[in-house]
Amino acid sequence: MIGTGEVTVLKRAHLARDILEVIALALILFLATRLAIQNYRVENVSMQPTLVDGENVIVNKLAYLFHPPERGDVIVFHWPLDTRQDFIKRIIGIPGDVIRTDSTHVWVNGVLLNEPYIKAPYNTIANIWRLGKDQYFVMGDNRPDSDDSRNWGVVPRNYIVGKAIAVYWPMNRWQVINTYPAVFAHIPDVSPQTTSK
Repeated sequence: MIGTGEVTVLKRAHLARDILEVIALALILFLATRLAIQNYRVENVSMQPTLVDGENVIVNKLAYLFHPPERGDVIVFHWPLDTRQDFIKRIIGIPGDVIRTDSTHVWVNGVLLNEPYIKAPYNTIANIWRLGKDQYFVMGDNRPDSDDSRNWGVVPRNYIVGKAIAVYWPMNRWQVINTYPAVFAHIPDVSPQTTSK
């Protein structure tokens, strides 16, 4: 027969074990979530009107585990000129693409883009970029005020942190981020080259 004191000790042991299991499970869930998603605060105007200064976005860090980044995706990446800084831009070109600009237009593989997401059509100079393997060409939606691939070149695949999927704060700006697949649907794919301009 178990005495009252022994029952109390057993209850405490079970309670302590239950608490440790809950803490361990919470820690595992927290770490798994941090590996899969991360939140970022937008701190510039380069993605207006899609993203506004001060908004918080959710970034899916596992989005490209089973398929490559696609044209139209809004991504967070390490800035190639200083990898300690993270930027957020829209993918315009993927490996193998040829991007051409004049003062107000963008072509991808010879197809003129009709871009409903941009604030204003603007490019500082006319230029052509040929993307090599694992190279991505990104631009901000606020073309007159965006420091992007037009200025400093391509983003290597391994610099991409993840895909921005939604704005979650402030609550009145909550939205799923549109990738505008119809804009890029008719662009022919080109096999990647090993070098880029």
